[in-house]
Amino acid sequence: MYAAWGADLPDRLREERLHERLAAAGVRRLQLNLDDADVAPAMRIATGADPIRAIVSAWAESDAEVTAALTGVTDGLAGWEVDERLPIPPPETPRGVRLDGLANVAVLQRPDDLDRDEWLHRWLVDHTPIAIATQATFGYVQNIVTRELTPVSRRVDALVEELFPSEGMVDMHAFYGSGGDDAELRDRLDRLMTSVARIGFDHDLDLVPGSRYVYDLQITS
Repeated sequence: MYAAWGADLPDRLREERLHERLAAAGVRRLQLNLDDADVAPAMRIATGADPIRAIVSAWAESDAEVTAALTGVTDGLAGWEVDERLPIPPPETPRGVRLDGLANVAVLQRPDDLDRDEWLHRWLVDHTPIAIATQATFGYVQNIVTRELTPVSRRVDALVEELFPSEGMVDMHAFYGSGGDDAELRDRLDRLMTSVARIGFDHDLDLVPGSRYVYDLQITS
């Protein structure tokens, strides 16, 4: 997975020439989460002065050529090898067709004072059912960082993708699935934020809203 910076990334990252180069480099599947006009009303959080503009996910056996290809079409790139978990598998979409919804990706860091094994247990075992119960997610993907692929400005330990109804960009009830009930919304927020604080995901994070596109790049003879 890669965080990308630069102007015109929705156009650059969707170019067929780039996809052909990635396919030749062994990429079987490509996913683009693009901060574009379709998600303009959504919330963003940035740890640096320049927010992340796209998250790129590539399923491949080797990373060097993939990193080189993406470096050539971005102004900045940070990459990680990840172990993917699918508590709620996202729905499949046709090749290159935008998913109907908001695709948020949070780029996260484990607190230094929390042991890795304890952090993983709190996140993957304790927090996961609370996150699902308190939000209107219809796709939930947890990615545990196992290795850095590029030089990075800060340590990243996880990238989490959550899919929400498009209305959630401007309506908190739609985002949290509280059905217009303010008391239910407050209860869900309290439960979620208490759990988030236990794993340190309430600070030192980037939140990247995106339009989600998936491409099958397998080359068939």
